[in-house]
Amino acid sequence: MDLPTQLFLSVFTLLMIIGLATAAQRLLGVRFGRLRTFLAALVAFGLAQPMLEPILTSLGPIGRENPPAAPALGILLLIVMSVVLIPMVILVIAEALVPPGSVPGPLELVRSVRGRLSRARRYSQITRIAIKHGLGPYLRGRGERLDDRPGKVRLARSLREALDEGGATFVKLGQVLSTRRDLLPAEFVEELGRLQDQVAPAPWPEIEPVLAAELGGPVDEAFAEFDRTPLAAASIGQVHAARLHSGESVVVKVLRPGIWPVVSKDLDIVRRLAATLESRTRWGRSLGLRDLADGFATAIREELDFRVEAANMAAVTAGGGVTYPAPISAMCTERVLVMRRLSGRPVTAAAPEQGPQLARDLLDCLLRQILIEGVFHADPHPGNLMLLDDGTLGLLDFGAVGRLDDSLRSALRRFLLAMNRQDPLGVTDALLEVVPRPEDIDEAALERALGQFMARHVTAGMDSAQMFTDLFRIVSAYGLSIPPEVAAVFRALATLEGTLVRLSPGFDLIGEARSFAGRHLAERITPETIKESATQELVALLPMLRRLPRRVERIASAAEHGRFSMNVRLLADERDRRYVTGLLHQVLLTVLGATAGVMAVILLGTAGGPPALANTTLFQLIGYNLLVIAAILVLRVLALIFRRPRASDDHPARR
Repeated sequence: MDLPTQLFLSVFTLLMIIGLATAAQRLLGVRFGRLRTFLAALVAFGLAQPMLEPILTSLGPIGRENPPAAPALGILLLIVMSVVLIPMVILVIAEALVPPGSVPGPLELVRSVRGRLSRARRYSQITRIAIKHGLGPYLRGRGERLDDRPGKVRLARSLREALDEGGATFVKLGQVLSTRRDLLPAEFVEELGRLQDQVAPAPWPEIEPVLAAELGGPVDEAFAEFDRTPLAAASIGQVHAARLHSGESVVVKVLRPGIWPVVSKDLDIVRRLAATLESRTRWGRSLGLRDLADGFATAIREELDFRVEAANMAAVTAGGGVTYPAPISAMCTERVLVMRRLSGRPVTAAAPEQGPQLARDLLDCLLRQILIEGVFHADPHPGNLMLLDDGTLGLLDFGAVGRLDDSLRSALRRFLLAMNRQDPLGVTDALLEVVPRPEDIDEAALERALGQFMARHVTAGMDSAQMFTDLFRIVSAYGLSIPPEVAAVFRALATLEGTLVRLSPGFDLIGEARSFAGRHLAERITPETIKESATQELVALLPMLRRLPRRVERIASAAEHGRFSMNVRLLADERDRRYVTGLLHQVLLTVLGATAGVMAVILLGTAGGPPALANTTLFQLIGYNLLVIAAILVLRVLALIFRRPRASDDHPARR
């Protein structure tokens, strides 16, 4: 066979395979991957010749002198449909057994294998750490239940030591968990609160390229002076002192080199571990570990982008005796944060007589941010505070900032005011505005529980830490779930409570918060503010009120003369119409396929009839064609059914 003939046959074969693939996909009515469709057509083309050669042989020689008879044309049509049926069957079976996306492509497979090997090494290291500290049974869901306090303390200590040894990401995870009094027992909260994020600083030769790349030039050109010895170092970044060419003193926060791959790998492991523990253990399901891991990953990724922190610093409102460092926006990038330097010393160096006033200023500042401004510092621990040279407080590190909309702030203000009045009904109503309201909640029992809670805790000198624990216990007991933004508020207040005790031992958090409510929140509810709010609401309602009398008149007139009716438009939404049309389409295809199949069986079982070929009657020939048509219709319905869980997510009932 010469080269042109081989080339012609190759092109003809390729066109036949492409035609088979196109016909199979059009008949199924579902878009498949190109590679999957081409392979199905290639297999069908390979199987077609050995399967159909006996049928073609039985027709005898066909040519110009011996044209095919009419029954032979029916056989040829049956052959063509049977060939097209082969890739359709292959595609439907593949759709059922191996849905698209379940098998990665070659490049994804190579990356997946490399990622699995890398994760396997890290998994092995984490597993060894967990087993070393006696946590192995709990990872498998077989740990013993500990009801006594000494056992909980031992387990909490083991968890803290394992997280500390696990590295930066797991230390951060422990720090976040230490603020979730609504989820963890007090023994775990107390133990995890001891985790420290202090590590050895990265050497200057590793830091300098990061600064040069982010600032667009050598460090000596960007700054008049730069201290290569860091002021402080943590697992994510480190801070250096510097001076701008204008003479202004600044601090430069630099992301630790190579931190992204390590944190990304650990976050992936945390997410997978959370999913596994939630599916295999009772305590994992009760804590909602998957959602916790997702929220933690989001927070960590924001901390690794210093542009987010710069925006947070600009968003938080200063005032109230607390100072914030202002960012130098032109020099802030993803990996470098430059901000004005606050002159002072650690807040722990404050004199005892300064403590009460500093604690009041800090509490007033944070409550104002939460309840009035809506943007607040979410991590006010002592390491993020400075005692400035003028005797006031400086607040640092805005990587974690919470945001509340106006409706949540209003509900929290009503909650605090009702607590100040010791009004159980008001506290219950405000709490149910803050958290999602369950359908079957016993409001009367919740009101009694909150009344007992206030009688026990809302008095001067009570233990505020125990107050938070008891409040979260009530929230959990009545099936209330705290939204993430509200959880951030309680996390900030829980952290603040420990800071206030450090500043001023014996500080009355509850009494000072009630005093704040009396000073700042009650003054917002005055005749003037009520009048202003009512005026604004009336102005918003005025256009509707002007149209209301005419509409009432038209309705009354229509009712009087018997013309009153209601017009309800069914399936007005395009998505509803598309969904119903799809269902009717499947029902119609199913009925047609079943009808064709039944007719085919009847015709194939009918004796006699006009002869078409040597051993085949016309009824049987028609029956065979109807049988293939029924198979095509049924395969189309099956393809739509197997694809439906991914294709119909836009139906309103699924949203």
